[in-house]
Amino acid sequence: MSEDKAKGPASYFPAIEKTYGQPISHWMDVLAAMQGKKHMEMVAELKSEHKIGHGHANALVAHYRAQHEG
Repeated sequence: MSEDKAKGPASYFPAIEKTYGQPISHWMDVLAAMQGKKHMEMVAELKSEHKIGHGHANALVAHYRAQHEG
């Protein structure tokens, strides 16, 4: 097994890109526009406005927040 395999939220990225037809950078931009919202508010907006499944939406938000907070 490869040691460079993505872990955590990033492990979902290939499936997210394939399923929704947009690169991860697109979704990071979408999330940047939601600045100031709570984690689950961001997840809910991805689900309702962009029809992303809960697991994928949660992975995107978790990754975004890990990169942009703290």
